[in-house]
Amino acid sequence: MSELVAWLGRLEENSNEGEIVMKSTRILLALGPMMAATPALAHVGEHYHWSFAAGFTHPFGGVDHVLAMLSVGVLAALLGGRAIWFVPATFAAMMLVGGGLGMAGVVVPAFEIGIVASMIVLGALVTWGKPLAPFATMALVGFFAVFHGYAHGVERTVEDSGLGYSAGFALASFSLHGLGILAGAGMIKNERATRVSGIAVTLVGVWVAFS
Repeated sequence: MSELVAWLGRLEENSNEGEIVMKSTRILLALGPMMAATPALAHVGEHYHWSFAAGFTHPFGGVDHVLAMLSVGVLAALLGGRAIWFVPATFAAMMLVGGGLGMAGVVVPAFEIGIVASMIVLGALVTWGKPLAPFATMALVGFFAVFHGYAHGVERTVEDSGLGYSAGFALASFSLHGLGILAGAGMIKNERATRVSGIAVTLVGVWVAFS
């Protein structure tokens, strides 16, 4: 990660577009220290209460959820039109479906792999800079959202309804999507910024996969 930051620093010094690139990707690269200070995955396996506040703050504690949701927002912005709303809404809806599966005790195999894969694949799409068709993008982000939601739903204890937690988690997800949309809007006319951001997300996904 330090090598990536150093490379971006050289890019800023040597390119007229460096300042735009750095501003567009700062929100992603700032998560590097978070990986060293907290668990790489947000779903750490135990919650002492399932309040709305706990649900809202939880996604911000794991780099896997943060980067995946930011990437969804960036892809939505790159697609434009109604996709700006439909792509994030699809992620949020299917995340709640995944959470429901976890709460119901349904077994979703290899969900951790699915979560890591979401960072790598979504980051690659951002790097490519030419997202899939809106429907295909919605299907893809919805698929990955099931794993993200399941990771939290499966942690629910029998006595918890999880409704307040789910609402907070969904709102936090929309907030992250919104930040991603803002970042994506700033990168629409800057192919370099798009690629650097996507590479950053993909590299973090690879780091998590092998850490």
